[in-house]
Amino acid sequence: MSETESEFSGLKVMVIDDSNTIRRTAETLLKKAGCEVLTADNGFAALPIISTQRPDIMFIDIMMPRLDGYQTCALVKNNPNFKDIPIVMLSSKDGLFDRAKGRVVGAEQYLTKPFTRDDLLTAIRTHLLEKN
Repeated sequence: MSETESEFSGLKVMVIDDSNTIRRTAETLLKKAGCEVLTADNGFAALPIISTQRPDIMFIDIMMPRLDGYQTCALVKNNPNFKDIPIVMLSSKDGLFDRAKGRVVGAEQYLTKPFTRDDLLTAIRTHLLEKN
């Protein structure tokens, strides 16, 4: 087991994105780092998973059908049981407005797609491992 794998082993990471490619890519990268990965293709589908599995950190796409990333983030952050879970917004747009709106609904960080393995692992380190 590499140093990276032990650093991230046991962490429950959720990826919510309507793109199957993005979900699979993130899942592969995160599993290689030792994370347990939960996925959902929209915010509506993610809510029961969040409720029962309680991920340690979430990566949420902004543009999704039914319940978009901002709405999903706001629902999670407004629930006292889940408000402390760090949320990283994912978007193909790198706009100031999108970043600001993400902050307003409680997101800790904003990543622009396409992201790299290092982007994901750095976000996890920043919000989970360096807090402890």
